[in-house]
Amino acid sequence: MRSDGEEVPNEGGWLANLVGSLRGLLDRPLASYYLLLSSVGLLVFIGLVMVFSVTSVNSYATTGSPFTSIVKQALSAVVGLLAFWVCQRLPVRTFRAVAIPMLIASIVLMCFVDLMGWLSGRRAPDGQSASAIHLGPIWVEDLWLHVGGFQIQPAELAKIALVVWGADLLVRKGRTIMTWRELAMPLFPVTILLLILVGYNDLGSMICMVVLFTGLLWAAGARLPVFGWLGGFFLAGVVALILLPAKKDYRLDRLKVFFDPSIDPDAKAGRYQYLRGLWAVSDGGWFGVGLGQGQLKWGRLPNAHNDFIFAIVAEELGVVGCMVVLLLFGMLTYTGLRIARRVEDPFRRLVAAAITIWFVGQAIINIGGVVGLMPITGLPLPFISDGGSALVVALGAAGILTSAARAEPDCARAMHARPPRKWVRLLWAPLPPLPRAREDDDGTDPSTRTTGRPTFAGPPRGRST
Repeated sequence: MRSDGEEVPNEGGWLANLVGSLRGLLDRPLASYYLLLSSVGLLVFIGLVMVFSVTSVNSYATTGSPFTSIVKQALSAVVGLLAFWVCQRLPVRTFRAVAIPMLIASIVLMCFVDLMGWLSGRRAPDGQSASAIHLGPIWVEDLWLHVGGFQIQPAELAKIALVVWGADLLVRKGRTIMTWRELAMPLFPVTILLLILVGYNDLGSMICMVVLFTGLLWAAGARLPVFGWLGGFFLAGVVALILLPAKKDYRLDRLKVFFDPSIDPDAKAGRYQYLRGLWAVSDGGWFGVGLGQGQLKWGRLPNAHNDFIFAIVAEELGVVGCMVVLLLFGMLTYTGLRIARRVEDPFRRLVAAAITIWFVGQAIINIGGVVGLMPITGLPLPFISDGGSALVVALGAAGILTSAARAEPDCARAMHARPPRKWVRLLWAPLPPLPRAREDDDGTDPSTRTTGRPTFAGPPRGRST
């Protein structure tokens, strides 16, 4: 309203007001922190609800209780929240100190799983499935390592190990990663070894690790020819792993079904799962048939609780439910890349970028396989699919990302200006370190001046504290 009392129409309209309000919210110092917590928390909640919806009928039929599977997933979520709490409290120097031990442990576990699986296959008679070899309380079944009553999937541990070790090594090398000699010693050989060990039994996890490794190099500022050579090695490795005698039929069937579903006249598992997943998506419509009312999960859709849980989301919650899941992953992607661009510590930058690309890449591969845009790989949907190891590791990685969000300069200053109570700091997380003055005289951030990417800055060598 003007001074003479005449009302002036709003030139921008409601859309401009909405954009202005959203921009004001995003400019708040703790915006990344709260966006990350809310997106991860909602995805975990949706995952628990959908796992219960998918598994309750089968659990009741087999155990007499509809809560058997969801109790296991809820316990995994509790362990994952503990991992989240620990990881978001730890300083950078701790992650960098455990980087090499984590990598060595992952390689040893993957070697053991591959060896036991190979020995089981050699002992099995022709035409019969392999039986697991027990070494006391330790035995291997498919991708899982069983130790007594516990089971873990070493491929999930290999993902976080590659992120932490790769980021630590790239920060140590600094700008020298621009040369092929520095990339070849020891980054590429060790990474290729880890990828081969993972890809022998789990091609989907290997593809996900290639995606996160590409994101790691991108955030570090590697040159374009590096990605060209990396893509060539990746394609050659995938072809070689597909043609492995022990895995050839299974993996080729999935590729054939993707390119032409009608070529599977015997209704093999690949075509059956592919078509049933599409039927679940088409049956849902805009608003779905209702939570818990889907029918394809009753033994008609293989792995409905795991890598095809998005199909059940589409059937029961419809397009609206799918859009909510996609928007949450989009918010997680935006927040993770925003953190990687804003945080000052070079190690945190690389880890934040790699973890974010890992999450979004795995989600794209999973959803793409469900809707028929990509071959089926068997990857779980992060935070949503049933699976204890995947959920625990994903929440631990989200905890590392949360630690980076708290270390954003504006967030750190705001927390120090109005620190939470001492008991809150003891129970949740200590105050992040205050940022150092890193800007040049012209006010620009030296880490993003040349490429615009969230690449690391600072001295090429040395540890961060």
